[in-house]
Amino acid sequence: MTATSTTPSVDPLITGAPSGSSGRGLGTLPRTVLTAIAPAVWGTTYVVTTELLPPGHPVFAALLRALPAGLIALAVTRTLPRGSWWGKAAVLGVLNIGLFLPLLFTAAERLPGGVAGTLAAAQPMIVAVLAVAVLRQRLSGRRLLWGLVGVLGIGLVVIGPSAALDAAGVAAGLGSAATMALGITLTKRWGRPEGVSPLALTGWQLTSGGLFLLPLTFLFEGAPPAVDGRAALGYLWLGLIGGLLTYALWFQGITSLPVTNVAVLGLLSPLVAALLGAMVLDQTLGPVQLVGFALALASIVAGQLPDRRPAPARS
Repeated sequence: MTATSTTPSVDPLITGAPSGSSGRGLGTLPRTVLTAIAPAVWGTTYVVTTELLPPGHPVFAALLRALPAGLIALAVTRTLPRGSWWGKAAVLGVLNIGLFLPLLFTAAERLPGGVAGTLAAAQPMIVAVLAVAVLRQRLSGRRLLWGLVGVLGIGLVVIGPSAALDAAGVAAGLGSAATMALGITLTKRWGRPEGVSPLALTGWQLTSGGLFLLPLTFLFEGAPPAVDGRAALGYLWLGLIGGLLTYALWFQGITSLPVTNVAVLGLLSPLVAALLGAMVLDQTLGPVQLVGFALALASIVAGQLPDRRPAPARS
């Protein structure tokens, strides 16, 4: 592997433009659609976890989603961090990967998908608050209001009358939302080094997050579970598609779009999970769920609109 290079390339995911370029040539809508692919794909996590993976091993699932994909990205890009980015990549990897993924899998295992999805839907509101402290942006009451609308919509879509609450599962769900929110905000603050592609930045974070998870896996779960064909298919999907590809799109979106706009796209995950539940698990979507869908989609669309007053410049 070589040091960071600034050699241009046709594929922006592999070499990328400097983070300050923001990809304006593509326009906001295409970049938003590309970024939205990530949370939409992450919406498959619940059905894959419950239907394909061996139960009781959320940290092992997180490890296999992160470390192999990270090593592949490093091998493809042949780019390592330099200077302060060793520490920044480690922090972002722990927040976005090392802590987020096991908390996410724990919530998916211990809670009904609806409850876990509703807790995750709080992420845009957390980002809106963190943007004030970390990015020196003005607190947007409109975004907080639409964030509440999004949580209400997701709740109507996915929480049924028989939904049970598990204290550890609730803590894991809220923790996953908080860690990812902080990771998103810091990713926006630090940007991307000049000449470093989204794929390389993704590789740094997946690898550092995976290395963080490696000892935790054996400490908390012991020996890995037996992996049959179904489980192998699930791990491949979560690692290559739900990890490597989608995180590259996600981090590219964070560096080129307003951070609150990106955060609200996360509401797509529980919506996709609910749709898959209806199609794969024979779950029912009635009138209440359809109203919830409309509210959540309205929140996503409203979250892409700019604030009327520009945010003050950072001092």
